[in-house]
Amino acid sequence: GVIVEIVTPGTGSPVPDGQVGEVVVTPLNPDYPLIRFATGDLSAIMEGASACGRTNLRIKGWMGRADQSAKVKGMFVHPSQVADVVRRNAEIVSARLVIESENNYDQMTLHCEVEDVESSDLSEQIAGSVRDVCKLRCEVQLMETGKLENDGKIIDDRRTFE
Repeated sequence: GVIVEIVTPGTGSPVPDGQVGEVVVTPLNPDYPLIRFATGDLSAIMEGASACGRTNLRIKGWMGRADQSAKVKGMFVHPSQVADVVRRNAEIVSARLVIESENNYDQMTLHCEVEDVESSDLSEQIAGSVRDVCKLRCEVQLMETGKLENDGKIIDDRRTFE
């Protein structure tokens, strides 16, 4: 009686099986219509058949929270903004925004998986997209596809607040 989907946080786009994303549910209840309710929880579709013989899709269980918004230099940055940068740059396979602090100065680096790691023009183009979308400056680090960790994080806030 429930449709379960795993999607990219902030976008609602389905992720491939085995990829971590946000759990979205649609309960089939005519008395309480609820369509594509985003739970805010991260999980992934388990591949292969169940040992007990059940044939339906299974999820790995709770793997963290999807609400990854962060405040940087007085401005909020949301996963949907990172997704917008990815949409604007077709060369990006996947991306993760890493926020760190050095001497109480926030620094953002967008880690991008791309096919052509050597393109310096691409780094500048992506940095421009981040400025347009987020209104903040950002470093861009290009990396080979498959290098980003499969944990569902779009924004990785590594700052420690004391």
